[in-house]
Amino acid sequence: MRFYEYEAKTLLAKSGVPVSQGGLATTPDEAADIATSVGGEVVLKSQVLSGGRMKAGGVKFVSSPDEARQAADAILKLEINGQQARGVLVEKKSPVKKEYYAGVIYDAIAKLPVAIFSDMGGIDIEEVAETHPDHVARVHFSTFEPFQEFKMKELVSSLGISGNELTALTRICTGLAKTFLKYGLTLAEVNPLAQLEDGTFIALDSHMDMEEEARDQQKAILAELGIGNEETRQARPPTPFEIRGAEVDASDYRGVAGRVVEFEGNLGCVIGAGGGSLTIFDALRKHGGKPANYCEIGGNPSVKKAAELTKLILSKPGVSKICVIMNVVSNTRVDIVARGVIKGVVESGYDPAERIAIFRIPGSWEDEGYKILKKYGVEYADRTVPMSEAARRAVEKVRA
Repeated sequence: MRFYEYEAKTLLAKSGVPVSQGGLATTPDEAADIATSVGGEVVLKSQVLSGGRMKAGGVKFVSSPDEARQAADAILKLEINGQQARGVLVEKKSPVKKEYYAGVIYDAIAKLPVAIFSDMGGIDIEEVAETHPDHVARVHFSTFEPFQEFKMKELVSSLGISGNELTALTRICTGLAKTFLKYGLTLAEVNPLAQLEDGTFIALDSHMDMEEEARDQQKAILAELGIGNEETRQARPPTPFEIRGAEVDASDYRGVAGRVVEFEGNLGCVIGAGGGSLTIFDALRKHGGKPANYCEIGGNPSVKKAAELTKLILSKPGVSKICVIMNVVSNTRVDIVARGVIKGVVESGYDPAERIAIFRIPGSWEDEGYKILKKYGVEYADRTVPMSEAARRAVEKVRA
């Protein structure tokens, strides 16, 4: 789940990382009021969940509250990468002397967080790493042992930084790393991290992504930020389809059914099994299929929950068939999913034999599940049929 810049800076401030003076405006008049309270020159930035704001005209510098009002009016009307702004962040313009980069991501290969620091900020860190690798430093740290601040000091000092600058930057990198750990993030980035002309440091921009599975643990901070359960953010706001999916999932505590991501396609997907769902999605695309959604189902959802998810996916315009595919499951009863999916198809007014391209869920209570599918004439596959083959058959059914 991605945070807006103003939310990311709220998290940074809680960890002691200095951020610019200012606030979020949702109207031009609010922008003028914030500009008045800040005083002097200010910068206004569109609050969208994607990049490219500067090129799209979503960032403006002004020198008076009246100019801030006019700039906010223009930015709020602006669409950037298909997104309308949540608001406009109005901040004091800072006189920058030098720009740095600080970030923390999860290294899936090392299975540890890695802190990254560069004395060349303001541009993509990937570009710096490719063109000036000697200006990028990295250090891994543990998620189990108490956080060791000296690792951040070693990180910063490895680029030849010393004295007061080393002390200040170490404190900021430590705050960033603690933010990453405390809030279950997969990405925490400050770019640029600016040294001002008076020698102090400030986070000028920040990007943060939270692990989706961390939402339950982070309910308090999400509520404080005003982020509801229905906000299943990716690199964009959730669509009505995705919001409805989240509502289906939240309707019953039993199992998972409804964590969906919407795509432009004609094959509805009722898929699951953690990494298996990603494998199935990729297999559908490999065989030329056009998935209408990514989805997770499992953990013994109720019949009603599986049915509501099925109805949601079938209601998406352009969806001609659905496929129901999972890996071998021990924590999900096959007969319950089968009963729920068929119930959803029937209540949507369709013939299960026509609308379900294939049903491939082997595991607990599979014989009972297969009896139900056979009764309704639905093609099903057992564990001898690989998930990729089931995906291929589903794609062919849609093409037929």
